[in-house]
Amino acid sequence: PVLSLKREMRNLSEECSLEPVTVSMAYVYFEKLVLQGKLNKQNRKLCAGACVLLAAKISSDLRKHEVKHLIDKLEERFRFNRRDLIGFEFTVLVALELALYLPENQVLPHYRRLTQQS
Repeated sequence: PVLSLKREMRNLSEECSLEPVTVSMAYVYFEKLVLQGKLNKQNRKLCAGACVLLAAKISSDLRKHEVKHLIDKLEERFRFNRRDLIGFEFTVLVALELALYLPENQVLPHYRRLTQQS
C-alpha cells in the first residue's frame, strides 16, 4: 500500500504541476510518519494527502486558488473529506516536529529517482 500511495502522490502532484522537489519532500514526510508508526489503514490516505499539501505549501509559491485546487484534487483522488485533511495537516506537522525544511541529503535521492523516471 505504501508504494501505491506514493505513486498516487506522484501522479496527483504531476496533475497539479507540482515540482519534483515538492513530491520528494512529500515522500520524506510520508516516510518519517511510516517510520514513527503513525500510519494505519484508516489514516494512511490522509497522511499521504497531508504530506503533499504541506510540501506544496512549503516548497511552492502557491496562490490561494492553487491550494484550493490541490485540496480538491486530493479530496477526489484519496476520497476523504477536506475538513479531515485540514485537521490532519496539523497532526502531521506535530508528528514531524514542525521540521518542514528538510536537509538536502534527505530529499535528493527521491528527487533523482523522480527526475530520472520522467
